[in-house]
Amino acid sequence: MTRGMEAIPANWHEQIINLLAERIVVTDREGIIIYINEAYCEFLGTTVEEAINRPVQDVIENSRMHIVAKTGKKELAALHPINGSEMIANRYPLFVEGKLVGALGTVMFRSPEEWRMYKTKIQHLVEELKYYKTKVEKELKSKYYFQDLIGSSQPFLAAKNLAERISVSNSSVLLIGESGTGKELFAHAIHNHSLRSSLPFVAINCASIPEHLLESELFGYDDGAFTGAKKGGKKGQFEMANNGTLFLDEIGDMPLSMQSKLLRVLQEKEVQRVGGQKSIPVDVRIIAATHRDLEKMVDEGKFRRDLYYRLNVIKIEIPSLNKRKEDIKLISMGLLKKLERKFFRTGIEISKEVEQRLMEHSWPGNIRELENVLERAINVLDGQTIEVFHLPLYLRELELQSSSQVDSPVADTKPVGKLFSPIPSLKETLAQVEKEAIINALTVTNGNKQEAARLLEIGKTRFYEKCKLYDIK
Repeated sequence: MTRGMEAIPANWHEQIINLLAERIVVTDREGIIIYINEAYCEFLGTTVEEAINRPVQDVIENSRMHIVAKTGKKELAALHPINGSEMIANRYPLFVEGKLVGALGTVMFRSPEEWRMYKTKIQHLVEELKYYKTKVEKELKSKYYFQDLIGSSQPFLAAKNLAERISVSNSSVLLIGESGTGKELFAHAIHNHSLRSSLPFVAINCASIPEHLLESELFGYDDGAFTGAKKGGKKGQFEMANNGTLFLDEIGDMPLSMQSKLLRVLQEKEVQRVGGQKSIPVDVRIIAATHRDLEKMVDEGKFRRDLYYRLNVIKIEIPSLNKRKEDIKLISMGLLKKLERKFFRTGIEISKEVEQRLMEHSWPGNIRELENVLERAINVLDGQTIEVFHLPLYLRELELQSSSQVDSPVADTKPVGKLFSPIPSLKETLAQVEKEAIINALTVTNGNKQEAARLLEIGKTRFYEKCKLYDIK
């Protein structure tokens, strides 16, 4: 009994092919078309006679058939842009007696109606994918440049000039400074001034990610690494930053167990995903930042000495706002310009009294606190000039403190009631100041109560008790 293709009459073959796959093309090893059916030619706006014996890339827009014919690697369900739309194509290498001889390509639609139905169903998904892809690519770009770092004081200029000078290097950088001094802005600027500026900039806050998630966030994970793992696995931040810059903010808060794994990656220049077996090479420049005293932590055994020296190739200390008060006016003007865009306002100024008040404050929250103060003022501002009464209470109270220091008990013959009427009790005044201080600390730390307690130099338990007392959420 005859079996196989021999049993099918030769004049049936082409009709069978057309029924199985309406659009089909076959190329030789060099990518020259040796067969293409009429349905495909009709779709392309050409004829069989015009297409045969021509390079496939000259006939089919964005074709990869010639590549598959060279590499021998199949490409299944590949998105193929053509004629202003997207279609799905399969491309198979053709082997005869173990030798690569060409390639076969098919389009996965049987009729124009089927294509239109497909387009209606998934075109919006393609557009959504493009949107999120563009969004991710934008997020992997650094946002700030050295011209965005405002200040003319000597300590600040020294830090800025050093950062600019070493930005072209590939050496690790350690940024030291209090919370809110602008360490992340420095990291952005260093990347943007480096030879890696066109490549990814990835920032990760080591303090904000739970310890059990930090490893998979940094190094990624393979398919099935743990319950709930994303199908197909996930790239880690090191892979995302490959050939670019990885900014590790609050490195002093990284657990010791993770420090050893980070050190291995920095030494070997390769990562191994959670649940994975193979090592993936990475080329990443590290910029780390912390508000902690890492040298003290090393002495106390809370930070690995070898990791500290690996990160501390170039150390840049960013001065606190309290040590560069001559920059406050310049910084305020820059922040106001930024806030004007946010609030759709123009021409906002600060009065001389407010300028003086800003100079008198110690700024424990640094530039972040200053920005929050100005934003709060704009929210309650009717005109164009920020006055003292637009400021938070704890800054307005500076007036009372300065008056008490200047006026002696003998010289002051004016009734106190003329200064403040009616006079709240001392207990009420202290409670109000305390409440304002807590709210301000929480604003500066973006709601982080542990960090707010540290800024106010009180214990965590006492801080929570006071939040409950003043009904602060």
